[in-house]
Amino acid sequence: MPKVQGGNVAPEHPSDTPDLDHFDRKILKALRNDGRVTFTELAHQVGLSKTPCQQRVKRLCERGVIVAFRAIIDPQKIGLDHVAFVEVKLLDTRESALTEFNLAVRTIPEVEECHMIASSFDYLLKVRTSDIRKYRTVLGEQISALPHVASTSTYVAMETIRESAR
Repeated sequence: MPKVQGGNVAPEHPSDTPDLDHFDRKILKALRNDGRVTFTELAHQVGLSKTPCQQRVKRLCERGVIVAFRAIIDPQKIGLDHVAFVEVKLLDTRESALTEFNLAVRTIPEVEECHMIASSFDYLLKVRTSDIRKYRTVLGEQISALPHVASTSTYVAMETIRESAR
């Protein structure tokens, strides 16, 4: 039985991941390119009729392969063009400390991504704000105040060459 994590269904074990055939992979590729494509057009693109295509999309959703449909917004057009990457070192890396940090970091809306890293630091965050002043506030008042944070190092992106929405 799949577990629900943050409203999303995640397989309990990697072996629970459903097998994807050629049509499933074509559907996923097409939806990644345009999540608003009609079922008629999607079916045409992948070489199926409409009803089997709809059934496959429904199955992919039920199995947790497709997690959500969403709008991808250009951050520059809404004034969020300052990107910083933050290395975070923790004072404590026992499981309970990691869990506390993981739960708390999810509450900071400016943190777009958080990855546990196998390196000389513990986490790498991608933080998006309107400008360096706003970033400084987020870093000083929110990120540095997260549970078990020992230190941070910031790298400011000068230009984004390629960014994926997944």
